[in-house]
Parts: sequence; C-alpha cells; structure tokens
Amino acid sequence: MKKLLNDLSINVTEMFRDPSFFKVFRTEIIPILRDKPVIRIWHAGCSSGEEAYSMAILLYEEGLYNKTRIYATDMNEQILEKANGGEIPITNMQLFTRNYQQAGGVKEFSRYYSVDDNVAVIQPFLKKNIVFAHHNLVTDFSFNEFHVILCRNVLIYFNNKLKNRVYHLLYNSLSDEGFVCFGSKETITDSEATTFFQIIHSREKIYYKGKKHFSIKEEGNRI
Repeated sequence: MKKLLNDLSINVTEMFRDPSFFKVFRTEIIPILRDKPVIRIWHAGCSSGEEAYSMAILLYEEGLYNKTRIYATDMNEQILEKANGGEIPITNMQLFTRNYQQAGGVKEFSRYYSVDDNVAVIQPFLKKNIVFAHHNLVTDFSFNEFHVILCRNVLIYFNNKLKNRVYHLLYNSLSDEGFVCFGSKETITDSEATTFFQIIHSREKIYYKGKKHFSIKEEGNRI
C-alpha cells in the first residue's frame, strides 16, 4: 500500500517554477517580511524540494535567510528523502538557471550547488534552515503558525470537498496578516476560501489573511 501511494502521488516541480511568481514575491512580499524578527514559511506539497530550495536562495539574496525557518512537507516519504538529500540531475540545471534569472536572481546560480558526477548538490548553507517532514493535507492538522504558506499547483488534483478541507487548514495555519500562495493553474473563486482570504495578486494567485485591505498593482511594484 505504501508503494502504491508513492506511485500514485504526482511529483512535478522545478526550481523557480513560474519565475514571474518569484519575481513578484521578491519585490512585493519580501519588503513586508523584512521587519519581522523571525519568518516562518511552509511549503505544502513540496515534492522533491526544488521550490523550498528556490525560496532559500531568494531569502539568502535578500539577507533574510538566517532568521527564516522553512518547513517543507509532503505525503510521499520516498520523495521527502530525495528532497532532504538536495540532489538534482545536472541536466535540469540549464532550465533552472534560466528560471532563476527570469525570477530576478542577482548572483551566479552555479554558486548555489556543487557538481558530483551527473548530480547537482545543493550547498549545505541553503539546507540548514529547511525542515523536510511528512504531512498529509487531507488528514493531518495544523502544526505551526506561518507568515507565508505556499501550496502551489497541489489542489488542482483535489475535489471541492477536499479543497475546502485544505483551505480551512491553511487558514488555521496562517498568522494574521500572512500570505498564502496558490499555483497559477488554480483558483479559489468559487470555494469557501474566499470567506477567509482576500486576493492581492490575481495572476500569481497570492492571497492575504487579515482585516487590512490592500492589493498589489500587477503592472507595478507597489502595494
């Protein structure tokens, strides 16, 4: 049963996948996080870890990584072992480098990994503040309070009942004035989640929890 579950779970990811999302996150969300003494980020459905490592790079370049703890979770224990190892086929790095540059990266992407045969190995300093752990979005409960939750391109595989279960979980896991980020292919327009979150960037599916009302100008860089 465990092998069947692992085989059925879908693990599609890239470093800096959807570069425009990371660019908006860098220019619009990072300035808000900068004043927090500690930053907690949850990558729900992290797959093999590329998105979590991308966030670590972004935060490092913005000078915030040392005060950040990233929690990356998935239901697939086998893929979590791969994520924790931080090993990526070297053939993927050309695409990931292009994604990084389009996402607003400011350094040489190759500095963030070493090469061992045909494998790119994420540098240890990027792994020190990431915790990979097993978590099932459908059956498990909230385990912390986060300033940012990323659940990108996960819920497209869920029916409406399961989606609403997850929206409640994410709401309960998000701090006041926190942000939840869904994938570009997802929408929560017709779900219960619209009673909890307000959308602040429609194209990149970034939502906000709190009474304060604001939005991100999608053609500019101001909130």
